[in-house]
Amino acid sequence: MPDRFPAGKDDVDLGGAIEFYGFRGQLISKDIEPVVLPSCAETAMGVARSCFGDSIHPITKPAVIVEALRSAGISMAAALRGVGISEADFQSPAAKISIDDTVRIYQNALASVRDPFFAYKAGLKLHLVAYGLYGFAVLSSRNFRQTCKFVINYHDLADPLVTLSFEETAHHGIWSIEPLDHPAIEGPLYRFVVEFQLGIHTALHRDVMGAEFKAAGANLRYAEPPHAAQYRCEVGSAVKFSQARNQLLFDRNWLDQIPQFGNDRSYVLTSNMCDDLLSEMKVTRGTGGRVRQALMANRNMDEDAVARRLQITSRTLRRHLREENLSFREILDDLREKMAQRYLLESLMSIEEIAAALGFSDAANFRHAFKRWTGQSPQQFRAGKRAPISDRSSLIPSLGSKAGDQGASVQAIEP
Repeated sequence: MPDRFPAGKDDVDLGGAIEFYGFRGQLISKDIEPVVLPSCAETAMGVARSCFGDSIHPITKPAVIVEALRSAGISMAAALRGVGISEADFQSPAAKISIDDTVRIYQNALASVRDPFFAYKAGLKLHLVAYGLYGFAVLSSRNFRQTCKFVINYHDLADPLVTLSFEETAHHGIWSIEPLDHPAIEGPLYRFVVEFQLGIHTALHRDVMGAEFKAAGANLRYAEPPHAAQYRCEVGSAVKFSQARNQLLFDRNWLDQIPQFGNDRSYVLTSNMCDDLLSEMKVTRGTGGRVRQALMANRNMDEDAVARRLQITSRTLRRHLREENLSFREILDDLREKMAQRYLLESLMSIEEIAAALGFSDAANFRHAFKRWTGQSPQQFRAGKRAPISDRSSLIPSLGSKAGDQGASVQAIEP
């Protein structure tokens, strides 16, 4: 991957924003169960270039930037210039936004403000209550190490523009932050995204650890800007520039404190709801989401048939799926597994009927596949988890319609 700030490039004043160039690096996690979010093209959630235009992300963070711009005298129309969402829709609690449109809002902010520390200050205004279920789950965690792990695991619900990792050393808890590999996130926008996330992390730590929380310092990849004194005043005295990673450090002792609002029952409940939200996002995101829609519409389609439905070649389909770390077989197996579990738990269908509904040639092949998916036979799974039902009236639809049915509409994608 090319560097996002070549060595020797001087800072240039761009209307209040200082230009610089950044690059990605490997993120690490240790001392808690290792959880590393990989790069855009590798992430299991499919944040690949083919997904940047999908309007499936919460509007929480872009809304904070827009509100901060309005407070600075910038109109909403100017903040949303070039964004594919109307002012009215943007203010809807149900609004979703794409990565591309989020980037455009941040670009508009860079072009509009004179305060070089605008992004960090805007980040400080974002609190957990704005995140809905995700924020409530964070507040419900019973210990701060669990909180850090949750933030990593469910980060796609909060922000598509950065990857995160967490590590614990003998003296510090350390967050590593890297902007997404989006073609526009370089130069001033790279630093804008990092500063915004530094402010957000500081605010969220204060929400869960108390208003007295203060970071111990930060390591930043870009060269020291003219407003470096503001970093040391706001972020901590130990701020270093031109470092190997973007990191926010805090005293390790914070991790040993007891969260004020921790509640096991609430944490489990909200975590399960967040699982559902992640699953919904996975089903609708990118090429993989469109393949799932096609298979839900017609279970008998093979890879070539799905490619034709999406109006691309099979080779292009495989390339797009590789970018999302997916394959056609994985998507088909995932859908079959989920539908099989629902049939076993929510219907009175026999194993043979379920096998046929899912497109297996016989029950033996279905049993073999189900054992591979879950480690249990279909009978064991049904006996251990099934809730009683009185009749077949609650049967769920099969995975797709019969061959020849049109099913749900599926959006074509660009090759």
